[in-house]
Amino acid sequence: MFLARLKVTLILVLSVGLLVLGISLRSLAAQDKSAAEKKPEELKSEAAAQAEKADEISVKTLPPVVVRTVPAAGDVSVDAAKMSEIRVTFSKDMTDGSWSWSQLSDETFPKVTGKIRYDKDRRTCILPVKLEPGKTYALWVNSEKFENFKDADGKPAVPYLLVFETKR
Repeated sequence: MFLARLKVTLILVLSVGLLVLGISLRSLAAQDKSAAEKKPEELKSEAAAQAEKADEISVKTLPPVVVRTVPAAGDVSVDAAKMSEIRVTFSKDMTDGSWSWSQLSDETFPKVTGKIRYDKDRRTCILPVKLEPGKTYALWVNSEKFENFKDADGKPAVPYLLVFETKR
């Protein structure tokens, strides 16, 4: 009795498996057939579209991103007495006079001591500051609300949260 039920169950499982396999193979064959039926012009235009998309992805076409900060993001031993400016370098030349140093809170934003400016490289923005020892600083370079860090083409930089700590 047990063996008879086992045989029936095994036959059902194998039948379902073969049915699924057959459907999968038929689907693959249909995809291959539709690809084979495409005209050479269609294939060329698809290839051109893919190449065009690849050309769109470049440092030039994408928005600027932060590539370096001084102090480094995550640094927990910044010397407040020696650090008189925060520097943020972008992947592209930036529009002079365009910046959005945004605060996370009043307590975590440094005291600004001079004029904000770009370095000669046109990629590094300099924020003159007075830091205090034993403090955590967190400031946005652009944010959801403020997007004034812009490249030479007017594209806003990707928002970046710079967080660091000064040693006691």
